[in-house]
Amino acid sequence: MFKSYLINVSQSVASSSRSSLHTSAVLNARLSSKQARHEKISKVQARINRKLAVDAQREYAVLGHRPGQDHKWRSCALAKVIITEDALCSDSVPEIIHSAEGDIELPPHLSFGITERSKELLFKVLPPLSAQEGVTKFSENVVSEMQEAMENEKAKASMFAKVIDLRNANAKGLAFENRRHCIKLFSPPGNPFDTGRPEVQAALLTIQIRGLWKHLLAFRKDIDNRRGLRQLVHKRAKILKYLRRLNRDRYEAILPQLGLDAASVEGELVV
Repeated sequence: MFKSYLINVSQSVASSSRSSLHTSAVLNARLSSKQARHEKISKVQARINRKLAVDAQREYAVLGHRPGQDHKWRSCALAKVIITEDALCSDSVPEIIHSAEGDIELPPHLSFGITERSKELLFKVLPPLSAQEGVTKFSENVVSEMQEAMENEKAKASMFAKVIDLRNANAKGLAFENRRHCIKLFSPPGNPFDTGRPEVQAALLTIQIRGLWKHLLAFRKDIDNRRGLRQLVHKRAKILKYLRRLNRDRYEAILPQLGLDAASVEGELVV
């Protein structure tokens, strides 16, 4: 009887020890899995942080200012003269040309190639001349005929103004107009179309770089254009470093006009 009691006690102790050992093993396994999961999450977060740091450095080399400093670009001279697609669609205040015969409404942005002189000839000089040419005979109704001819010329001028609206142009036409404004802004007064000037070349490259950067934000797997962006950034830095050697004052004056920091040109360029 006593022997059977000892056997039962030993079996219960052994089972309890096995259960305790089994429970601790399970707990250790759970702890190790949680620790491994936390380590994996921390590694993933560290990888994300490294990628964000590289992206920030790449953005600094491309845009020329630190993230969160977009006001430097918006307040620079180059950003004020170029026309973006958003600005083209949002600007709706027409330009009014006043004349003795009547007023003609022009769109806020005319198509590429229309200068101020061309605008004056097309909408101020040409309509009255065409109206006078239409009235060839002098009669008692010459005044009414002249008024009717002038109304017809005004209608033609208004229709032509809608045709040459820059909103009807494609991307190439908009790029041509932006290049024209850029060349005119950074050229010297004596030569308004000096495309060989370093300031003009750097400004033109900045427009191209920003356009490519906007494209690559939407299409991140476009490897060919990413390589082209890298070449443009290094080319702009090369031109600006040449300008710094040529004339330090002109170099320091052009950087804020392009919305660039000196470190984004002189430092290591990671694109």
